[in-house]
Amino acid sequence: MKRKSQFAAFLLVIVLLVTGCSSSGSNSGSASNDEKKIELTMSAWGNPAEIKVYQRALDEYEKQNPNIKVKLIPVPSDNYEQKLLTQLSGGQGNDVFYAGSETISKLISTGVIADLTDFLDSSSSFVKPEEFSEGMWGPAELDGKIYGVSVDANPYLMYYNKKILEDAGIEKTPQDLYEEGNWNWDTFEEITGKIRDDGKKGFVVDNNNEVFFSWVWSNGGQLYDDNGQYILEENEKAQEVFTYLERLIQNDQAIYAGSLPKGQGADAMFMSNQVGFINAGRWLTPMFSENKSLEFDYIPWPTNTENKMEPTSIGVAFMAVNKESKHLEEAMKFMSFYTSEEGQKVRQTENGNAIPSVTGIDELVQEAKTPDHPEYLIDARDIGRIEDQQTRIPGLGKEVTDIMDLMYLGKQDSEKTMKQVSKKVKEIVEKHKQEN
Repeated sequence: MKRKSQFAAFLLVIVLLVTGCSSSGSNSGSASNDEKKIELTMSAWGNPAEIKVYQRALDEYEKQNPNIKVKLIPVPSDNYEQKLLTQLSGGQGNDVFYAGSETISKLISTGVIADLTDFLDSSSSFVKPEEFSEGMWGPAELDGKIYGVSVDANPYLMYYNKKILEDAGIEKTPQDLYEEGNWNWDTFEEITGKIRDDGKKGFVVDNNNEVFFSWVWSNGGQLYDDNGQYILEENEKAQEVFTYLERLIQNDQAIYAGSLPKGQGADAMFMSNQVGFINAGRWLTPMFSENKSLEFDYIPWPTNTENKMEPTSIGVAFMAVNKESKHLEEAMKFMSFYTSEEGQKVRQTENGNAIPSVTGIDELVQEAKTPDHPEYLIDARDIGRIEDQQTRIPGLGKEVTDIMDLMYLGKQDSEKTMKQVSKKVKEIVEKHKQEN
């Protein structure tokens, strides 16, 4: 009996030792897992309300992947591209980042971003290329290779301030005119004139390529032919855009965004009831929706053709991956989640800042409560375009807007501006062809 008791006691000691070791090993493993937690960084531009929208997807991804931490680094849009290019060239870039249409062309040419083609076709990717709406690749696809994935889509349309129009005594709203088939350049000019007479600004003119191409296409014009040749000098419809915008500014019906006091943008003027119309995608909606005293709605771009609606630019940010990321595979995986149906659904539910670039979840937009006509975003996307000729040539867009700036500031007329733009574009396009 004594020997049996001793043996039982011995077994008990062994069990306790094994249990203790097991427990100790478990704690050690937990600490080891914490140490192995992968941290990714993501940079993007956006207003405070947009940043909250982006964060939704990061939170969801971290919830599904406890071993991953993604830090969002907001960067002001004014110097976003410059900071991005500087960081990447110096080997200090973030793992994943937003890149505009013109920026991604520069990133591709310098070879600092990863080729995503094979990964997107792999089982590790949350999204496949065929899930995206047609025309969502633009300059992010080159020679059959994919270097960036659209995070969503932002077709351009007009926002109008209901109070401004009512105060100006405008009887027929843009909505009335659109339904009648009379929402065109003439009525837009007439309405902005009435707003001016009431002591406010009718419209804020932005100097960027997406806006200008929207005006050209809304007039049935073209700036490039199918061979990539610049055809402004031969295309009267495109020329009319220069004179039309020049006239709006000269007649004080519109104000140039580049002439506004520092810190006062089109969005601030709109929210403070100083301007009737601004042009943008859905990115301003979250911020405007938080302002309970602001009454606004969308309306398609006014046309100068017989068509009720014409194509406008689709603003798109591409998500790219740093080729030198220390966690390249995980960065690609996160990128695919963020741009997938699930990632876009998380971000665009409840007044998101864009509309889906993947198919199948348009109801997220159509069911939005603010403003009254969210369906116009879908309509604009379905017939819109991502301009992929001018944006493919790094730096060309900046050269054009620099020249246009002089016209908008009243330093030269539209005729001289057109001549300078045509000359500069043809020079750069020809040089690009010779180098490539």
